[in-house]
Amino acid sequence: MICSAKTLYHVAAFGWYAYVVQYLYAKGKEEPPDGIFPYGGPWKYLTFINLIVQMLFFGLTALKDLQTAKKDSKVTLLCQTKDLLFSVFAFPLGMLVVLLFWGIFTYDRELVYPASLDGFFPPWANHAMHTLVFPILLGEVMLEQHIYPKTNNGLAALSVVGFLYSS
Repeated sequence: MICSAKTLYHVAAFGWYAYVVQYLYAKGKEEPPDGIFPYGGPWKYLTFINLIVQMLFFGLTALKDLQTAKKDSKVTLLCQTKDLLFSVFAFPLGMLVVLLFWGIFTYDRELVYPASLDGFFPPWANHAMHTLVFPILLGEVMLEQHIYPKTNNGLAALSVVGFLYSS
């Protein structure tokens, strides 16, 4: 079996996000500083949901790459699901998290990532959650050509997810 650079990239990205999610899950068992995870756990944070979406997307993409290495490359349900997940959830959500976090952090750090969290989350974890998402998604845009859904369908799916998050 021949592994392409694209396959290695997708497997590495999946492994990275799986590691970060596992690290955050283990951190949730420690005694957090005041104001973090008091109710709703990590699921109330868009950053955590973004990491789960990125992990699922790159897991599906790696699976698709490994699957197409075995047989003819054609558009399958897995390929369509991967493209929908990327174009409607993974890319918009990832960019939203990066831009909002760093925009608010620049304006007033205490609003989004208080200094009290510096002792709880090391700097690499902060950048794993809020910075590295951008270059990893940028690499995905450059490596893989995606089939995008119709605008109305994509906006409808994104609206449903936005509504579910806010309710």
